[in-house]
Amino acid sequence: MPLTVVILAAGQGTRMKSARPKVVHELAGKPLLRHVVDTSRELDAAQIIVVIGHGRDQVRTAMPDEDLVFVEQTEQLGTGHALQQCLDTIQPGNDVLVLAGDVPLIRAQTIDEMLRQKGDAAVCVLSFVPDDPFGYGRIMRAADGNVCAIVEQKDASPLEAAVSECNSGIIWIGGERLRELVTALQNDNAQGEFYLTDVIGLADAAGYAVAAVPCEDSSEVNGINNQRQLAEVEALYRARAANLLLDQGVKLADPARIDVRGELEVGRDVVIDINCIFEGEVSLGDGVRIGANCVIRNTRIAAGSEVKPMTSIEDAQIGRNVSIGPFARIRPGTECADDVKIGNFVETKQAHIGRGSKINHLSYVGDTEMGSAVNIGAGTITCNYDGANKHKTIIEDGVFVGSDTQLVAPVRVARNATIGAGSTITRDVVADKLTLSRAKQTTIDGWTRPVKQPGGK
Repeated sequence: MPLTVVILAAGQGTRMKSARPKVVHELAGKPLLRHVVDTSRELDAAQIIVVIGHGRDQVRTAMPDEDLVFVEQTEQLGTGHALQQCLDTIQPGNDVLVLAGDVPLIRAQTIDEMLRQKGDAAVCVLSFVPDDPFGYGRIMRAADGNVCAIVEQKDASPLEAAVSECNSGIIWIGGERLRELVTALQNDNAQGEFYLTDVIGLADAAGYAVAAVPCEDSSEVNGINNQRQLAEVEALYRARAANLLLDQGVKLADPARIDVRGELEVGRDVVIDINCIFEGEVSLGDGVRIGANCVIRNTRIAAGSEVKPMTSIEDAQIGRNVSIGPFARIRPGTECADDVKIGNFVETKQAHIGRGSKINHLSYVGDTEMGSAVNIGAGTITCNYDGANKHKTIIEDGVFVGSDTQLVAPVRVARNATIGAGSTITRDVVADKLTLSRAKQTTIDGWTRPVKQPGGK
């Protein structure tokens, strides 16, 4: 049967102490709900429904995916009530998997294994065995192993409370029995709510098989209700990402001090020092070395390149055997060809830097097309912005730019030109010649340096 995933995301999350709904709080740079949606896509779900309530507009804004179906739960009357609101939206005949928008670590592989093991059950629950089961609903099994009920902590007898197998909140319901079971839910309890877990007892009473499949890694079903739990899950996510990198052969200076907030693709013999953050889609080629305290976002770095400490790179393409940093800022639109060197306190933006070119210190290069084997002296600035519009600087092959030079765009520096230190260049520079612009140096005879007067400040 095709699968519909229903993600419960209507709660306010008051214990987060925030004006934002809980499911839009971020884990590893993405909303909690985004992690669950991404897992649903890995399951090849035919339909993904998100149940929204509190902060519904913020949730929609955070999740602009065109294929998501949003169903509003105007009154939060329990998990069963949330699924009841979806019955007319679920594609007829589809099996349904219910996930929680605040349980972001669940893996598609775990769900696949649950569905593989459910057999001919009409309902299947993903269970787990926590270190301390207090507070969780307990899985009650009959003598034949069939699940007959889920008993909440507050309702459990001492014998039932001694059961260690607990409900994760992730439930699969077969399409053939879905409407029958969900419409039969009642709210005759102290809270006046419709509990989704009651479908277990309803299915058992009707003689349907009910399965519970244990989750091997209980951390996958950790829910988030407050900032402390969010921090704990963030640590688990970091550890998971670090272990994956280690398994791929990456040398991590300290696996506890790396943040992967997106997708990190690595080649062989990659080395990553401490406190590095990778966001979006990042690719590191063979032999790449990343120094301490770097932030790299949406960037490809080719084989043999080194990023030295305290460097920020965003939306860039870095060639082979490039050296960047320390303390460099590579902004969006930068493309470095092979063998480029960018040194300390250099900033680039929308700059295409040709093979073997060097910008070694204290410079800003923006909106620039730079050829190969160019040398940019310390303190050079491309003056690309006139207060209203950006303008381009073109620096051809083999140019040498002396220190403390301002290139006022639009301007072209022809190949093999040399610009003397301390120049302000406002017109095109001819090839193969020295160009400079300086005021004449003057020495004033008879001048004396002022002397501080007695009692002066």
